[in-house]
Amino acid sequence: MRKDYEFVLVERDGALVTLTLNRPDKLNALNATLIGELTDAFASLSAEASPPRALVLTGAGEKAFAAGADIAAMANLGAPAARAFAAAGHRLGEAIEAAPFAVLAAVNGFALGGGCELALACDLVYASEKAKFGQPEVNLGVIPGFGGTQRLPRAVGPQKAREMVLTGATIDAAEAKRVGLVCEVYPPAELLAKVRETAAVIAQKGPLAITAAKRVMRAGADVPLPTANELEAQAFAALFGSDDQREGMSAFLAKRPAHFHGR
Repeated sequence: MRKDYEFVLVERDGALVTLTLNRPDKLNALNATLIGELTDAFASLSAEASPPRALVLTGAGEKAFAAGADIAAMANLGAPAARAFAAAGHRLGEAIEAAPFAVLAAVNGFALGGGCELALACDLVYASEKAKFGQPEVNLGVIPGFGGTQRLPRAVGPQKAREMVLTGATIDAAEAKRVGLVCEVYPPAELLAKVRETAAVIAQKGPLAITAAKRVMRAGADVPLPTANELEAQAFAALFGSDDQREGMSAFLAKRPAHFHGR
């Protein structure tokens, strides 16, 4: 994959990859270039013959994960250009959700507007004690455009999501954990190391199983329960006969660690 991105830093450590949004002077605001580079990074990593087992997404600097979409870049957009900008944001969210590896957000500061939507697209969200979350777009006379009106209710429930979107209010990390937006909250100096520890645990699991679990949980959330259960049963059965399934169960019976190869 490319490593010469203008606004994305790529760090690889064995099976783990860390992507860092790198516009700290703009609080990592999401402009078209940054959105495109992130989308390319996820697509490229997903297409690799041996993709990473887990990925951590974070922001450069101490103030922001991503303070939102770049308002200066949006202010003079007409409707067609705004629609194209929203479509780019949605493609990024879809690329994150479709990635065959687990994506963990390490939210180190502001995650507002598009930044909150970016975190919502990740599989797991962890936050610094200094993190703030919100969808304040109504303060600008618009609404969330990168999936916030849809992913936020799925994460925190419809009432809390409506309150956040309609008031434009922000919530702190403790409240984000309480309502289910965040898995855990850490001191700022510990956040990245703690999230990488969790990513390393996931990286030791069966990669085919991680991919299947991601796909089934996301697909099942939007269909009736009997249909969702059938999706699960199909995915469960399809993993049998894989090298990973044979290795995992053989290792369990032999009381030894499993060594998965993603096939």
